[in-house]
Amino acid sequence: MADQQKSVVKRMVGEISGPDALAALTQLVNAARESIEIHETESTKREKLKTYRETEVRRIKSSEKVLKEYFDRIFAERQETHARLFASLDIALEAGDTDALQSIVGGIVEVAKTSPLSGIGNIAELKRAMEDPDAVFDV
Repeated sequence: MADQQKSVVKRMVGEISGPDALAALTQLVNAARESIEIHETESTKREKLKTYRETEVRRIKSSEKVLKEYFDRIFAERQETHARLFASLDIALEAGDTDALQSIVGGIVEVAKTSPLSGIGNIAELKRAMEDPDAVFDV
């Protein structure tokens, strides 16, 4: 078997010249070198992308944390304001104090102007409708 392989190799080598073999070796070395360079370049690009992604994720998380804390504080303040307004509304209703009632409803409308409700419709029209005893509200 080994003799048969040697014979095949001798026939093949006999057909390939020394310069052809050297050219094939040079081509092999160049291809390997290019392959390694491409791999290194692509690895560097992947590492840069990974670093960029990690940096952006940290920026987003940092912004998210600040915004969440801001919303938590703002809405906690609003929650207390809302609780006080509606507690005062209940007291004014129970006392039958129309001046206080009007003032408190005005305060509630002012709060609504800076709330998500402000984008739903015209708060001023809502206030006018609330003041109109003949107004009909469809639900």
